[in-house]
Amino acid sequence: MSKVTKFDAAEYLDSEEVIAEYLNAALEDKDPNVFLAAVGDVAKARGMAQLARDTGLGRESLYKALTPGAKPRYDTVLKVIRALGVGMHASPIHQKSDPNKELQRTR
Repeated sequence: MSKVTKFDAAEYLDSEEVIAEYLNAALEDKDPNVFLAAVGDVAKARGMAQLARDTGLGRESLYKALTPGAKPRYDTVLKVIRALGVGMHASPIHQKSDPNKELQRTR
């Protein structure tokens, strides 16, 4: 009989670059709980007590805010993300077509 251990992403989140990629992948999912779970994994990797000190939030509040199904306030998410050493940026999902290129195709 083989023993199966539970995968813990927090064990692999050891740099800002890895953390940023992990969170970006989670943001691509349409389910917001995936992102909250990913932020929770990063928080666990960094230490919830330290994150609480860095954000000025209580540990219990952090656990509650990062639980799948929670609806944390934007300012809470922003404080947590910044305290984790990463930022969020917007980028276009679809590239807009260049009207000049469209004209050239029809000629």
